[in-house]
Amino acid sequence: MYHQPVFKNRRTLLERAEKFISEIYFTDCNLRGRLYGDSYPLEFLTSFLSSKRIPFSEAVSQNFAPYKIGDTFGPTWCTCWFKVILRIPESWRGKEVHLLWESDGEAMVWRDEQPVQGLTKEGEKTSYILSECLGDDDPHSITLYVEMACNGLFGAGQGSMIAAPDPNRKYSVHKAELVVLHRDVRETLTDFEMMVDIVKHLGEGEQRGYQALFTVNQMVNLCDPAQPDSFPKARALAESFFTQRNGGSQHTVHAMGHCHIDTAWLWPYEETIRKCGRSWVTAVRLMEKNPDFRFTCSQVVSACHQLFQAQQFQWVKSWYPGLYAQIQHFVKKGQFIPVGGTWVEMDGNLPSGESMVRQFLEGQRFFHQEFGIYCKEFWLPDTFGYSAQLPQIMQGCGISRFLTQKLSWNLVNTFPHNTFFWEGLDGSQVLTHFPPGNSYEMKGRVDELVNTVKNNKDKGRANHSAALFGFGDGGGGPTQLMLDRLTRVQDTDGLPKVRMSTPDQLFSELLADSALLCTWSGELFLELHNGTYTTQAKIKRGNRQCESLLHDIEVASSLALGQDKAFHYPLEQLQELWRLLLLNQFHDVIPGSCIEMVVEDALRYYQDILRVGSGLLGDACRHLGQRDQKGDAPAVFNSLPWERNEVVQLQEATGPPSLALVKVPSVGRALVTDTQPAIPVSVTVQADGTVLMENGILKTIINKDGSLASLCLMESNREALSDGCHGNQFVMFDDVPLYWDAWDVMDYHLQTRRPVTEVVEPVQVVSPGGLRGSVRFTLRISPKSTVTQEVVLDAMSPYVRFNTQVEWGESHKFLKVEFPVLVRSSNATYEIQFGHLQRPTHRNTSWDWARFEVWGHKWADLSEHNFGVSLLNDCKYGYSIHKNLMALSLLRAPKAPDANADMGAHLFTYAIMPHAGKLNEM
Repeated sequence: MYHQPVFKNRRTLLERAEKFISEIYFTDCNLRGRLYGDSYPLEFLTSFLSSKRIPFSEAVSQNFAPYKIGDTFGPTWCTCWFKVILRIPESWRGKEVHLLWESDGEAMVWRDEQPVQGLTKEGEKTSYILSECLGDDDPHSITLYVEMACNGLFGAGQGSMIAAPDPNRKYSVHKAELVVLHRDVRETLTDFEMMVDIVKHLGEGEQRGYQALFTVNQMVNLCDPAQPDSFPKARALAESFFTQRNGGSQHTVHAMGHCHIDTAWLWPYEETIRKCGRSWVTAVRLMEKNPDFRFTCSQVVSACHQLFQAQQFQWVKSWYPGLYAQIQHFVKKGQFIPVGGTWVEMDGNLPSGESMVRQFLEGQRFFHQEFGIYCKEFWLPDTFGYSAQLPQIMQGCGISRFLTQKLSWNLVNTFPHNTFFWEGLDGSQVLTHFPPGNSYEMKGRVDELVNTVKNNKDKGRANHSAALFGFGDGGGGPTQLMLDRLTRVQDTDGLPKVRMSTPDQLFSELLADSALLCTWSGELFLELHNGTYTTQAKIKRGNRQCESLLHDIEVASSLALGQDKAFHYPLEQLQELWRLLLLNQFHDVIPGSCIEMVVEDALRYYQDILRVGSGLLGDACRHLGQRDQKGDAPAVFNSLPWERNEVVQLQEATGPPSLALVKVPSVGRALVTDTQPAIPVSVTVQADGTVLMENGILKTIINKDGSLASLCLMESNREALSDGCHGNQFVMFDDVPLYWDAWDVMDYHLQTRRPVTEVVEPVQVVSPGGLRGSVRFTLRISPKSTVTQEVVLDAMSPYVRFNTQVEWGESHKFLKVEFPVLVRSSNATYEIQFGHLQRPTHRNTSWDWARFEVWGHKWADLSEHNFGVSLLNDCKYGYSIHKNLMALSLLRAPKAPDANADMGAHLFTYAIMPHAGKLNEM
């Protein structure tokens, strides 16, 4: 029998197959053009627009008006409810019937008063299956409701995804009709898609790729789009190819359905409620149809816009109780798998140690109460770095496994592992996995499987990897098409083995064969997004204030309970306040990488915490006794675990505030007495206009522009500032990143340094000495911005404090303050959660200079063998210490995703503290 030759022209054969399934080319005669058969218009389509997000029961009682396809509605953040009345033609019996719905926004289909399907064009969900095979008893007249959010999967950015939202955007429905879907075409298309992808991604150097090329070419020859009876022949060729098995040594990919939902980001907290509903109901439908499907739900716990309602599951339970019951059912079946272990997927750097412990405490407690389980895995795929203290905290909370992905975004260095043991400050270790496909929202494509093997940096050490598939960040989750793709190549020669799996199965396999795994000690530093240590300064300040307040409430309440058994410990109120604070530590809120609506919500939550918390603290202190028994002398409470001898400001009921020097024991109280310091503060205006302040511990000279000409530790007569340099020097930098505006500070910003030198009001004395000496000055940063500062030296104080007010109106600028110190050390030390961490001050390697901007908490220190300098702050997190130059990052001015980020007035305090000896000798 004669056969036409197959020319060995890879390009023509591959493009032939691509055009055969193209959505753009030759759809009049290719296979893609046969996906849908008959169509039929809706019988009635009416709508109702709401400016608020309202529940279904309220929406259906509204007045609906006729809607015409293509009509616009909005603006952004509104909700348009549609009433859809449809009649399926009698002639469609035995056919698969869909409601085809294409619109600009995110939608939810409601049927029989229950949510049944999410619809999002960006998430490849544009149809709702009315019947897989229309039967004689199936209804032909159906009424549905479609709830459509006036925002896309990634918000409503004006011009780009991360731009500030367009508040005036209009939305429309582009298509709404009944269609017949040809399932045999859909299945054949999937075969073709996977074969074409194998050709493309195995490449010309692989024999298996050429086998796929000739196979798919023959499939085109056999498949006549107009003749459905030709499809089985083409599909049989594909099945023969797909079922050629792998060897036993092939890498295994653990495929897990995944849906990462940012609790707030380019949309407000409230919209996340509906993202959860849309995403999870779609996952439930997939579980019903695919018993082997496993769905890992990572962003499980959060809080809503109203005070003290505190979990995404609780949102679903309140707004979608029927869906919540289904979720509980599938959790018991082992298909819906809650993972994470924390209250929210928090930022991995900025929360305090106590906050991180609370994240795990509240998260694990919730999982156990709701589902009877404790999480074994800490699941944090999308955050901007990982503190070196996390392994110890994880282990202390019963978690020994960790999955993340974000370090694949490193800008300079490639992290050397995908599977390894991560070791914390105290030696605690957790088994850690980075999916080698470098994504937590795969689509089940061949290239993702190929890259999972190709990118695996632990070949020979680990033969198992995770592949997390499903639309994420904005929610959406997996689709049936993704499942179909993965099913076809679950054991196909030339590709890794694919197993529908769970986190427990993955980590169990990794642990069983972990003898050759390497260990990484210390922090996992993300070489990107280091602007998030500074962006949205008011959020940072609110976080620090609330963390301190909640700590003080618990200390004071514990002491009050010990002294007075009648005192009611505020357990429930504290839990509510903590959960609200934990919510704002989500990894796009506390970093400041969120839209203005989220910032407004976050600041309001901080105010709620401060208002309620201040009342709780006051109540506890009243039980401790704020005055002596005669009521004459006030008392001062010290919540810290060391004795303090400090100047405090007393606010009496009448009269102006006054100062007092108090000595208070650790975690205790003391009466305020008329105590004078052994050496009072002296303030002297010198002939050249500079001001000399000293208190027996420190001596400093302040220039007329507010910079420090000298800072001396008097006991050793050791100067802290470098010769010829000034401390407290404000500097401005240009701050234009490559793309991620609120997120990134690039290394080249350091080349644009400009000192702030214009004096508006020179230094003048405010407090003349005694218990306190201080001076005030004002500098002009630019025509739009000024800084006013009070430099304070208190009696008995080992540091100089800088109370700062900035009026900030910049665009893409970065403000820092510098202290060039007379210290030489190859490492600087930074406070982190429950400990401290050293980082290099040199730039010997690419790993060193990639840390040009780093994070720390309340202090950073640079010490040599007998002397050092500490830089302290009350609400800042960004530092830059190179050689002997210590810099604290103060303010940024990005314009996306919040066009008004950080604009306005800011209050903050920092301090400089020279000390004898090294840090651990203080």
